[in-house]
Amino acid sequence: MHLINKNVSKLKMTLKKFYSLIFLPALICSSSLSYADSPVETSDSLLPTYTLPTLTVRGQEIANLRPASTFQSVVSNLDFDPRMDFQSRNMAEAQGDINIRGGIFEGTGIQIGAATLLDPQTGHYSTELPIAPEMLSQPNILTGADNALNGFNSTAGTLSYQWKKIHAGGNLTLGGGQNALNFQRLHSANVHSFKNKDAWSFGYETEYSRSESDGTVANNDHDFSRVNGRLQLIGPNSQSDFFAGYQSKFFGQEGMYVGFGSPETEYLKTSLFIINHLANYSNNSRLQATAYYRKNTDHYQYDRFSPDNRFIHDTDVSSIAIDGLHTISPKIGLNYSLQLTHDKIESTNLEQGKFNNRSYYKLSLVPEFHYEINNYKKYVLKAGFSYDGNNRDSSELSGIAEIKLIAEEANGDIEQLYLSYAKATQVAGYSAIGNSEEGHYWLSNHNLLREVSHNIELGYRIKRSQWSLDSALFYREDKDLSDWVYTGATAARNAENVDIETYGIEIVGARNWERIQTIASYSHLQKKEDYKNPNVIGSFYALNYPRHRATLGVIYTPNTYFEVRLDNEWRQQEQKRSIRLGDHRATFSNLGISYFPKQSKEFELFLLYQKPWKDRFEEIPRTWGGSEQLSLGLKLAW
Repeated sequence: MHLINKNVSKLKMTLKKFYSLIFLPALICSSSLSYADSPVETSDSLLPTYTLPTLTVRGQEIANLRPASTFQSVVSNLDFDPRMDFQSRNMAEAQGDINIRGGIFEGTGIQIGAATLLDPQTGHYSTELPIAPEMLSQPNILTGADNALNGFNSTAGTLSYQWKKIHAGGNLTLGGGQNALNFQRLHSANVHSFKNKDAWSFGYETEYSRSESDGTVANNDHDFSRVNGRLQLIGPNSQSDFFAGYQSKFFGQEGMYVGFGSPETEYLKTSLFIINHLANYSNNSRLQATAYYRKNTDHYQYDRFSPDNRFIHDTDVSSIAIDGLHTISPKIGLNYSLQLTHDKIESTNLEQGKFNNRSYYKLSLVPEFHYEINNYKKYVLKAGFSYDGNNRDSSELSGIAEIKLIAEEANGDIEQLYLSYAKATQVAGYSAIGNSEEGHYWLSNHNLLREVSHNIELGYRIKRSQWSLDSALFYREDKDLSDWVYTGATAARNAENVDIETYGIEIVGARNWERIQTIASYSHLQKKEDYKNPNVIGSFYALNYPRHRATLGVIYTPNTYFEVRLDNEWRQQEQKRSIRLGDHRATFSNLGISYFPKQSKEFELFLLYQKPWKDRFEEIPRTWGGSEQLSLGLKLAW
């Protein structure tokens, strides 16, 4: 055992030196903030080998799709995505909060097809998605007018995923690493064409994954499993998907939610059933309809060494949604979105509010008008509204407007300049409104108001054959945002409404050379807050944001046998009202190396190494981050 540990230490030192040699020139090469234009969906390739798509703005924006600490999931390594701040509790696959442009986790939606998957308990479990990543597209991040049109109960933004077309094939992945890590994945898919029916096909796809580890720090073990499958019917102008999935997750984390070093654990069980239908019809029109049922069970332990049944929660959500574009004429179209959702919670401690079930509805109607300037340049004007309501509190009517100048050359070069205004609203979850207003760990506020957000955004995008750039200036005013704060009166976190103004700039770009693909970003945020409560000392979420954040992703292919993938992030966290115990600056890195033997193109050996700098930055204040993890694996595709 001593010899093994000694060899592992030597390997890690070698990787750190290798990483430094690769990272510096890659950073210099990518400083122009430009990128490549290439397909972004890996499973749509007919090749049986594991091939990463080119890094692109609004496509795949991270180099490593695989994590080093467990099997791959839909949210793996999104903490390196330049368009979001994924604040994870040790690792994204355990529990993570998605924050877009300075928003908080409960202000971010996860959309599959036309429907947003609501987590009515807290928003912490929005990312519990028992779906194989091969089944979904890379996420399209909706902000501003797009989020107001297609989002649901989300004010900051929405991660929108679409169902991908099934291709026959499969793969088996086996791996392990430090801290007694071992993981396995089996994915299989097949497609059958109908005789005498052109363009019709039927496909099925299944996946099973499991993982366990002692964790990178004390009391940070995990035991995950996931099983899911779908049926797909493809027609000349339509795609129908029928999905069922289940996952079970046990994981520990020091100070996971309460902080102060408590050895906390979570045991989550999530079931998800989705039916989705997408159809294209005359005049470039499209319609998508989605229905789902989601059940999430959470058994939380404050102290794993003194287990109890104080915190058990079951949430059930049912929903139907449609969205689409109906083209009335070449110059006029109607964008629309409708979602109806019902939730219910059964809990040992979250049924002390005014209700334990709620029905939501949202309708958006946004006409668009096209004005041609010449053969390659036009204006697009959108103006409409959305209507949010539920059966428990007030409703809200919101305006949506956007003007966009688009120039598209015959060779595919595109430039866009746009200005938008959008209003969006949401209501708080049961953790904020359903717990006791007197207690020890979390204090709810039964009178929290509906959150209202106003967003103004000015953006410019340019796309060329070998590079592209995406930039935006934005201002968001959040009224009555629900935040969790610390007052010092007790150790508890208190739910409070806060008014916040957020100013920001975002620049994302990438560049493609013959053997190197890069994507880089920089974002800057400033906030001005008013809690209307002088006793608020610090914020766990709303004021936990990076003032400066930069990312760099690199894919380097020196030859046909090797592939090197690097993800990097640097941040300087805002210090005002900070209650974190550690540093306010952090650097994170993720390294992946793959070897494809000449004798077998279907075989891959890979090495993954995360956090080589041993940075245990508190992504959530007073919750320690994880440490370095080294893992090895092999993949056989067919």
